[in-house]
Amino acid sequence: MSEDPSSRPSGSEGKTSRSWWEKMFNGFATEPKSREELLDIIKGAANNKVVDQEALTIIEGALDVANQQVREIMIPRSQMVSVKENETPQEFLPKIIESGHSRFPVVGESNDDIKGILLAKDLLPLLLQGQDDFKLEEILRPANIIPESKRLNVLLKEFREMRYHMALVIDEYGGISGLVTIEDILEEIVGEIEDETDEDNEDFIRQVSDNDYILKALTPIEDFNEHFSTEFSDEEFDTIGGIVTQAFGHMPSRNEKVDIGAFRFRVLYSDSRQVHLLRLSKLG
Repeated sequence: MSEDPSSRPSGSEGKTSRSWWEKMFNGFATEPKSREELLDIIKGAANNKVVDQEALTIIEGALDVANQQVREIMIPRSQMVSVKENETPQEFLPKIIESGHSRFPVVGESNDDIKGILLAKDLLPLLLQGQDDFKLEEILRPANIIPESKRLNVLLKEFREMRYHMALVIDEYGGISGLVTIEDILEEIVGEIEDETDEDNEDFIRQVSDNDYILKALTPIEDFNEHFSTEFSDEEFDTIGGIVTQAFGHMPSRNEKVDIGAFRFRVLYSDSRQVHLLRLSKLG
């Protein structure tokens, strides 16, 4: 039976296709000797539309993860949202709601004294049973502690095999230096993963009444000035939290207030290192 000529690639197109496939198979036949050689072959596949750019990005991300350590992507300690074991629901619920996270480290007297992990979903019984019999320690999950030097690909395997989603990171001296989640690793592979809370998390300033606002201490001064038509200097500090902390003259605690110009700032959430969340009220 003779071959249908219309089924054969013609001209330069057929030659290009055959030469690329020959290069690909020859490349794998000799086994790529390095990550760069392997990527060259895969990029060639993308250029010839054998795989799409998104697939290429995922492959590159997966290869990068094998060379990265936890310290490179962890959420630093200063940005962790944690709960103290002696806090009441009235004290810790506002920051849990505001953060939009689903898991929270619970600490003792010291921020290095990790008691466990609180899952937001485990607080649902509070709605039905009230707070009379509530004991935080009874609903904590075990905390997983890892070193900063752990490889991301190894940690991802542990996340999958042990079925946990968060790990606390310790430095060489045994102190807590940050935390990492399975989502942080996956984002290194597939890119930013957005969910229904991300839009809110991007809003540094949120109006709650005619003269009251909730704002993150990390709000850039430039954004603050633009929003409120002010002229706060950004020569010494980059964020409004820096200006507020300087006005206090010390690291303020929850509910402390300070007046700056035409505004009153009340601390909604802070820790021993920095202010995280503020309520702003316009004076007069």
